[in-house]
Amino acid sequence: MKNVLITGSTKGMGRSIAIAFANEGLNVAICSRNEQELLNFKDELEQVDAGVKVFAMKADGSNKAELLKFAAAAEAELGFIDIVVNNLGTFIPSSILDDKEDTLQIQMNTNLMPAYELYRYFGRTMANARKGHFFNICSVASLNPIPQAGSYSVTKYALLGLTKVMRLEMQEHGVKVTAVIPGSTLTDSWKDAVVDKNTMVLPEDIASAIINIYKLSTGANVDEIIIKPAPGQL
Repeated sequence: MKNVLITGSTKGMGRSIAIAFANEGLNVAICSRNEQELLNFKDELEQVDAGVKVFAMKADGSNKAELLKFAAAAEAELGFIDIVVNNLGTFIPSSILDDKEDTLQIQMNTNLMPAYELYRYFGRTMANARKGHFFNICSVASLNPIPQAGSYSVTKYALLGLTKVMRLEMQEHGVKVTAVIPGSTLTDSWKDAVVDKNTMVLPEDIASAIINIYKLSTGANVDEIIIKPAPGQL
């Protein structure tokens, strides 16, 4: 049975991705800063498939020490981690000139560094085993910057750049790397806005795309996938 580790896994896209992989019969490792949310979600995932193991650990993924402790504990509990989904992210709408002193650093620590650290942690093991798959959840802001979210755009550009470097480093080792690039997706980033869900990408759409990419043959890889609202929507 294969194992998948997902960051930012109790809400939005991460939650849908975790449920989708559990439905495929994979063991799942999840983390969250909110222990009660984490335990509730663990119970929910275990109901999806009685044979699926769910490893849950309270951890702040933007904190390097806690993130790596979670990674090590998941590996010790489940064994070889076949898939890493770097989903953790935060969106702070602000032009760069209006940023607070820590706006860029907060988003670097959340949007970029967890993917970098988990690649360094799992990449060599995957390369030696000649198998594995990294999915990095980027953003359309990785392709076209958003002036109203300048620092966010910078971090998502960096994440897409990291993904491309990872792919180049891993391609000779048979390890797959995919950039998932969503447009406006109905997650907590929109919780204070009045929106019509029928005009947006849903978290389940992202999860479905990832599962279909995961299920491709060994010789096939999707380098990048862009998923945006249908024409005429956001």
